[in-house]
Amino acid sequence: MENIEVNDRVILRKPHPCGGHEWVVVRIGADIGLECLTCGHKVFLSRRDLARRIKGELLKSGTPNLPN
Repeated sequence: MENIEVNDRVILRKPHPCGGHEWVVVRIGADIGLECLTCGHKVFLSRRDLARRIKGELLKSGTPNLPN
């Protein structure tokens, strides 16, 4: 898994029930805290679970968003 920092955006494989795919990292520790950018719901995932759920795209903080 890549080096993840606070304020990085991650895209997960399965959508949140609200329909959002994008999450922002809000906490780093034994667990990684994520906040849904669509509805604001917060979850905590272990590093192992997050590594499995990331779609493979990681938007670093400070980089401009590029259209898909």
